[in-house]
Parts: sequence; C-alpha cells; structure tokens
Amino acid sequence: MNKNNLATRDACAALDAADPLAPLRDQFDLPPGVIYLDGNSLGALPKATADRVQDVVRREWGRDLIQSWNTAGWIDAPQRIGDKIARLVGAAPGEVIAADSTSVNLYKVLSVALAAVRARDGADSRRRVIVSERDNFPTDLYIAESLARQHGFTLRLVETDAIAAQLTGPAADELAVLLLTHVHYRTGRMHPMAELTAAAHAAGALVVWDLAHSAGAVPVDLNGCGADFAIGCGYKYLNGGPGAPAFLWCHARHLAQAVWQPLAGWMGHAAPFAFTPAYQPAAGVKAFLCGTPSPIGLAALECGVDTVLAAEAHGGMAAVRAKSLAMTALFRQLVETRCAGHGLTLHTPVDPAERGSQVSLHREEGAYAIVQALIARGVVGDYRAPGILRFGFTPLTLRFVEVWDAVEHLRQVLDSGEWREGRFHQRAAVT
Repeated sequence: MNKNNLATRDACAALDAADPLAPLRDQFDLPPGVIYLDGNSLGALPKATADRVQDVVRREWGRDLIQSWNTAGWIDAPQRIGDKIARLVGAAPGEVIAADSTSVNLYKVLSVALAAVRARDGADSRRRVIVSERDNFPTDLYIAESLARQHGFTLRLVETDAIAAQLTGPAADELAVLLLTHVHYRTGRMHPMAELTAAAHAAGALVVWDLAHSAGAVPVDLNGCGADFAIGCGYKYLNGGPGAPAFLWCHARHLAQAVWQPLAGWMGHAAPFAFTPAYQPAAGVKAFLCGTPSPIGLAALECGVDTVLAAEAHGGMAAVRAKSLAMTALFRQLVETRCAGHGLTLHTPVDPAERGSQVSLHREEGAYAIVQALIARGVVGDYRAPGILRFGFTPLTLRFVEVWDAVEHLRQVLDSGEWREGRFHQRAAVT
C-alpha cells in the first residue's frame, strides 16, 4: 500500500477485496462488532470445533464408550495431529507429537538435551550452562531454572543483543543448551533461527526453540535450520481452544537413539498394553508421550490446525506471512500518523525480517487502562507489564479495514481521554 493512501479506509477495503486468504475467514465463528487482535493469546473459534467436540462427547464417548480408543482413532490422535503440525513447522512425519502443555514439553526436551550433552562430553565437561534471554517468557525460565538446579547446571540470562557473544569465545566452551523463543511474546521480535542454530552448533551446544508465537503465524523450517528440539502452543495461532494440547518436535538424529525422557509414562512405552513393570521407550517421537491423551482437547486442536492447513490452497504460509507483514506495517504506520503526540512508542522491530505477527506499543502512563477502553469498544488486544499494549494479527481472520478501524478507536480513546475513567483501571486477574 502506498503511504499516501494509508489514511483512507477505502484503500484498506481494496486490499481486502484482493486478499487471497479472505475466504478462510469463513472458517471461524467470529462475534459481530468485535475486532479481534488477541489471537496471539487465544485463537478464534473455528466453526467446525463445536460440532466436532459434541460428536466426540455424545457419539464417540456417550454411545461407543471405550471402543472409541480404537474405532474413533483416539489412541492415534497425538501422532496424527503432530504430523499435521509438522507441515507448518518444517518437520517430517513422525517427528512431532501433540501432547501435554508447553511447560511440560519443555521440561521433557530440555531434560533430553542436557542428558545428550552429558553423554557426549562426559560428566566432567565444562558445558554446564543453559543460556536464554533475560526477558524470555517466564515459564521457559522457570522450567530451565528448575532443571538447572536438579542437574547441576547454571541458567545464564543475557540481554538479546548479548546472545551472539555467548556462542563465541570462552563463553562458548561452557554452553550446553541455547533456549530461545523464536518470536518474543512481549516485543514480537523474531530471532534468526537458522543463524543462531548454526552458531550454537558450531560452539558445541544444542538448541531448543519455543514456537508458541510462531507456529501458524510465520514460516518455520526446523529441519532446514537443523535445530535439535522445539515446543509450541496449540491455543494461539493454531486455534485449538483454551488450554489446548501443545506439541513438541525432536530432530531425527536424536530420535535415532532410544529417548529416555524424564516423564516416562505408560503412553510413551514401546508396548503400553503389555503392562510390563519395566519401562522401555517407544520408538521415535512417541517416546515423548506420558499419560493418557485427551480425546476432547485433541479433537478441538485438530479442528484448529485444519484451519491453518487450509491456507495451503491459498498460497500457504508464504501468503499468511505476506499478509501478516502488510497488516503489522499498516498498523504501525497508522498509529504513527493518527496517534502522534500521545506518548506511544513502538516496541516491535520495524525490519520485517525481525518481526513476528504482532505489534507492541509502549506508554509510560495508562497502558493497561487504554487496552481496557479499547476492549470496551470491541477492539480486543491485551496488556503486558510493564506498559505494553500488545496487538496480535491473525491473517486468517483479520481484515485490513479492521486494522484501520482499530487505530481509529485507539485515536479516539487517546484524544478523548476516555481511558482515564475509573472502570478501566480495575485490574482483572488475567491481563
């Protein structure tokens, strides 16, 4: 879009008319009058989900009962859905499994990564450091800190611009695992996965990537980058519903050996229905399963993943990425021109190569209240401390005119001082 046309809603409508992804919006049950800019926290509801979940409950569970583990494919769902997710993250069939939560899956893969380094380099190796960003998503840091304490490692937190220095020189000799979130949850900054993975490997370390804000939003090529392990979320851009099962990926070079992950439950056994007292890990990524999977949660997740895979007939993830970049650039430019003088500063990289599918703005005063005032108007974003107004852009559901309208609502909230009303300053448990 020409910058001279940015102020016109008609120009945005023209972009919508030419959008190859526009038909995919009909897959979703979107509430009228709502501009939803929070798909990076919780994806919208696919129309197929309610009927599918009801069928699981009423027919597969209610009528067919326990037979559905076989007849309805419940037992195969983690692998089947994992293979679908693999198509979105550059993985091969049999390398991704849908299970548990991102936190639990991180515990599994990070444990395996640390054990692999110890096995390779010996118990006396100097490689006893896990490196991550200082402001990485807290659950990643908490899990890493817990494992470091348990196994005699050190968690070293560094600023974003200091990561590269940890991969060269004396620091590299201590590095066991580099743990990073591909797209930062607060800023939307996207790391160069291929470059950092190659540098970490050159330093002798393994790499774990968190794809919570990447899978379904930006192109990911785990095998192409040669990464080691990855985890991801099912309820953000994959539209799997609140608390949906997460997923994990393990490179084939690690799966070639028996995987002894720390949560060795019966579903990760080579023959779970042999009911033997001794554990023997399943071959491949199934070894990362633990307890009994949830057919209801997995059914909803599969519906969500299918909405993203539908983009394959409309240009695929390349088209999703192109629309995402166009929308985030439009939003940023409109905020700069229409909301100038209100103390908003951009907290997301301008460079498209460094930007995920969100835009974060910072304001010293009233950021939380501004977000609440927008939500009251039907423009749903979210707040992240300190002072971040966060807006996620889901190309499958969002229109360009809605981007224009969202900024117009933001301008009105700021111009009028509406956000100063007391009701917008009442803190809810979830922000």
